[in-house]
Amino acid sequence: MAHWSAGREAEALSMIDGRRSCRALLAQAAMRARRDPSLGEDGARAETERVARALLARARVGLRPLELIASIAPLLGLLGTVLGMIAAFQALQEAGSRADPAALAGGIWEALLTTAAGMAVAIPAGVALTWFESVADRLRHEMEDAATRIFLRPVATGGGTVSAESSTAQAA
Repeated sequence: MAHWSAGREAEALSMIDGRRSCRALLAQAAMRARRDPSLGEDGARAETERVARALLARARVGLRPLELIASIAPLLGLLGTVLGMIAAFQALQEAGSRADPAALAGGIWEALLTTAAGMAVAIPAGVALTWFESVADRLRHEMEDAATRIFLRPVATGGGTVSAESSTAQAA
């Protein structure tokens, strides 16, 4: 960004050429779009936004399954609890007046175990999801900042520099 801000566009592009990080790919796309006179200001912004959306979607690709795990795991644990309680009450019903507390305790123990297992999966998944979402949000802010900085600096042309406003007017 320092090279771009100083007007050394070719050096800025060569420094990030070949890098595969989301920020580098967005900066490349924004710089190239900005330097392409056929796109104009609006076209360059639209192309940069398109690339940014695609990169952010790629960065968030694993978050949906993690969200599903965090949401479903407690429900599966609860289902196990319900099934365990059903088994305990069935054993109690079958025993009739000579009910064995041990048979009832086994079903309750099973029910609590599935609840604990569901929570043991859901809690770390929820924590990981929150952390990854914060990373994706930080990435989005950094990408927005880089794109804004790229679009704020006038671009070099054959006859000098053109401001963002005048390049829009020339494109029209």
